Amino acid sequence: MKFLIIQTAFIGDVVLATPMAEALAQLDNAEVHFLVRKGNESLLENNPFINRVWIWNKQQNKLRNLFQLGNEIRKEKFDCVINLQRFASTGFLTWRSEAAKKIGFQENPFSFCFSSKFKHEVNNRLHEVNRNLELLREFVLGDFPPRLFPSIKNFERVAEYKSMPYVCVAPSSVWFTKQWPKENFIQLVKELSRNHHVFLLGAKSDFDLCEEVKGDNNSNATNLCGKLSFLESAALMRDAAMNFVNDSAPMHFASAMNAPTTAFFCSTIPEFGFGPLSERSRIVESAEDLDCRPCGLHGKKACPLGHFKCGVCSDEQIELLAQC
Repeated sequence: MKFLIIQTAFIGDVVLATPMAEALAQLDNAEVHFLVRKGNESLLENNPFINRVWIWNKQQNKLRNLFQLGNEIRKEKFDCVINLQRFASTGFLTWRSEAAKKIGFQENPFSFCFSSKFKHEVNNRLHEVNRNLELLREFVLGDFPPRLFPSIKNFERVAEYKSMPYVCVAPSSVWFTKQWPKENFIQLVKELSRNHHVFLLGAKSDFDLCEEVKGDNNSNATNLCGKLSFLESAALMRDAAMNFVNDSAPMHFASAMNAPTTAFFCSTIPEFGFGPLSERSRIVESAEDLDCRPCGLHGKKACPLGHFKCGVCSDEQIELLAQC
């Protein structure tokens, strides 16, 4: 049976969809394809449960590429298309596939053409991984973790950084209110670097922020922003004494590697279902009962009330966190 999983959202969403490929691969004669947005395809390299990765270029000629992709998917004659997104573009691809089974969330504008549809609820205390796996219950049951598969070459690339006890810190986020305050990270890195080497992770665009977090003349901290691929970052995180992350993609990398995780939640809450899944993980969030929290599902560009109390953390708390 030939399956197509559609997840063209952000990096972390793709990581949280990887359990579906492993689940479907348990079926006899299953052929699993996976569709992502251009730029995220490297996340699925070396994945033994995926036969082919499809790419939608959303940055250039978005609609033309969408229609062309729809035609190609139709020719592939999938038996089942599973759509994890709730937007019309992927709904169109699902409809265009003409697959006998079309499965997705009822919030998608094209859900009228789905053969099976499910309500996507973020306040039901289910993790997003489990919400996704619910879509497969007619085929396979069971729990499957998110997983990434760095290659031997990926591990060799980061081996030079593992000669001493180290931690990884990923201080950035697309959304300001999902990002633990910069001042907190500066203090945390200062404390951590007393006993560990600190590797600061992020995209090339995060370099300046991580330079500030690193601090001047800190020889026990290294800014690796823009220098590692997704899978190289995951390979480095796997063997860290601790990974300090926001509610963002690096947290899901840590989950996919079952790496120790300290996750900071500011404006968002773990109850939405996007928390860490590593066996050794802890969540840091405001101890104050704030009426304004959560202020949204995805975070905001700025605190709506201007105080950002959900990011407050004392020096004493930071000192305790650094004792990893």
